[in-house]
Amino acid sequence: MNNLLNIKTPAESIAQIRKADYNLSNQGVINLRLAYWNLTTEALVEEAVFRNEGSVVAGGAFDANTGKHTARSANDKFVVRHTDSENNIWWGVYNRPFSGDKFEVMVDRMLGFLQGRDVFVQDVYGGADEAYRLPVRIVTELAWHSHFVRNMFILPQSLEEYKRFVPEFTIIAMPSFKGAPAVDSTVSDTFICLSFEKKLAIIGNTAYAGEIKKSVFTILNYLLPLEGVLSMHCSANVNPDNADDVALFFGLSGTGKTTLSADPTRRLIGDDEHGWSDNGIFNLEGGCYAKCIGLSEAAEPEIYATTKRFGTILENVPFDPITRMIDLDDDSLTENTRASYPLEFIANAMPEKKAGHPKNVILLTCDASGVMPPIARLTPNQALYQFISGYTS
Repeated sequence: MNNLLNIKTPAESIAQIRKADYNLSNQGVINLRLAYWNLTTEALVEEAVFRNEGSVVAGGAFDANTGKHTARSANDKFVVRHTDSENNIWWGVYNRPFSGDKFEVMVDRMLGFLQGRDVFVQDVYGGADEAYRLPVRIVTELAWHSHFVRNMFILPQSLEEYKRFVPEFTIIAMPSFKGAPAVDSTVSDTFICLSFEKKLAIIGNTAYAGEIKKSVFTILNYLLPLEGVLSMHCSANVNPDNADDVALFFGLSGTGKTTLSADPTRRLIGDDEHGWSDNGIFNLEGGCYAKCIGLSEAAEPEIYATTKRFGTILENVPFDPITRMIDLDDDSLTENTRASYPLEFIANAMPEKKAGHPKNVILLTCDASGVMPPIARLTPNQALYQFISGYTS
């Protein structure tokens, strides 16, 4: 928000209380109007409503409309090509190379754009295993994006921990900042651009919060294998009576990872992103980002209950402006409606967010070609083959 009139906002008086000693100025972010550091969920909801970023709906959830982008923009994602990292990256349609010089120019323009504005800062961790967790600083233009970050990642536990926080990576997300394809060599005026050498990711012209989440996963997906840890796009749960009875559920978005992992008879480790080290499985996140189109209380009671709870963020879910009742069957904005909530909103979630090695690995697919029966038990070699082949249709 560009607060040209210097209007006092709800959290302005406490904005600097949880400010880290390692300041934004250490990262070249200067001349802001005000940075709001590590605000609580309650304060961020107040700020978001004050700034007209969305609405509080029946039950207490915050509902935001992400505008033009209601899903990730895969064609607008780039990785800076550099001699230190280029041999570790599989370049192609999903990992598009970007010039380091162009990245520097774009960062400078974004830093100029930030001057005189308000930003929200959250210092968080990616990774529940302390041996592998990554300190990340996420700077956002929108208060509800800062709330999203608090929902989705692992938080410091004390004022002292906030004060001495030093990020290894920084992400800056500015939906109202547009790229200039003629100058920046981007595909469009939307961009998600990451430099492993600068330890910086910048996101512009998209308010879809999933870009922030996936940027952290992209970073960990690069770093963890270099430490001998497998990074995985999967959900995970565990037998409450046996920490070594872990199940993993791999699958594309919408195939059922979140639903199956929220089994009330098992403990939830996480619904989307995990690492597998010599010690076992650990969640890379602190929350869930569930698809909620067609969600029903009868079929998915645990996830459905989160949509009626303060602290949950709903993305692009239509609601009645009079009654504030949401309509989870309405896909008029997008089929990719989402709910973001802390993992502890699921009653059987594991606070530790980690467990032993998996006993069962399940690949969720949509087989339109009849390659295998509806349920197929594979040998380890068959499972490896199908996984590496990216089996789906």
